[in-house]
Amino acid sequence: MTASPAAPPPRQTAVEPEWQPTITLADLLREFGLMLGSGSAVMYQLAVWGVGKGVAEHSTTMQRPVDRLRTTLTYVYVMGLGTDEERAKVARMVNRAHAPVRGEGYSAFDPDLQLWVAATLAEVGREMYERIFGPLDQPTLEHLYREGWVYGTALQVKPEMWPATRTEFDAYWERMQGEFRSDPQIQRYAAALLSTRDAKWFVKPLSPLISLLTRGNLSPAAREALGLPWSARDQRRYERFWRLVRVAYPRIPRWVRALPASFAMAEVRWRMRTGRRVI
Repeated sequence: MTASPAAPPPRQTAVEPEWQPTITLADLLREFGLMLGSGSAVMYQLAVWGVGKGVAEHSTTMQRPVDRLRTTLTYVYVMGLGTDEERAKVARMVNRAHAPVRGEGYSAFDPDLQLWVAATLAEVGREMYERIFGPLDQPTLEHLYREGWVYGTALQVKPEMWPATRTEFDAYWERMQGEFRSDPQIQRYAAALLSTRDAKWFVKPLSPLISLLTRGNLSPAAREALGLPWSARDQRRYERFWRLVRVAYPRIPRWVRALPASFAMAEVRWRMRTGRRVI
């Protein structure tokens, strides 16, 4: 009896390596260079009337600028770098702080306004990263976009309120440019934030640069709505600054660039552990 030939071994199917994003939200937040967009994120928020009115009528930034910066960065960093428990705690604190922020035609609990605020945080962070390091690939942009939802969904924004894809978000961002409006109170507040005269003594030396970057990072529609001036000379100075940053910033060791985020998270955890005010 002739033995049957052995069956051939099964064909090995090549396994495609799982795609990994170039950077994650956590990587993004560890880049101190993103702080170069902090002022413009605030201005974009002010350019939507409901947010601008609430901030102009209730914010204490002018009285305690350093503490307000700290609390804002606490939310930004904890949502991207914190644990689930830390995110939940900070979200509850933000909700308590938002409770009195309401007036005729606006409320800090309005999910549409919260969506816009969250969108500015995610979009300005992405823009600052690309200004420094160059364009990100499309899958990474999609991944970062989805991770950025946490800035809204940690509060009252439902996941289904977010545009489903990065492309749809781009359309939303463009549509919002046409909905910017303010009033004299909001414009005065925006001008005061950028004023050298109104700045605290320790900020005054940097005020001209902060003003240039904040105004330059904005779209023309946002500058127009807030009554912020912009000239050809401003544009030249702005472009020179970014040319310098693109050369110098990437040469700083990554661990050094990450120190501010690490320090901020360490301070938040210390405050939580010792019962001190976080937000």
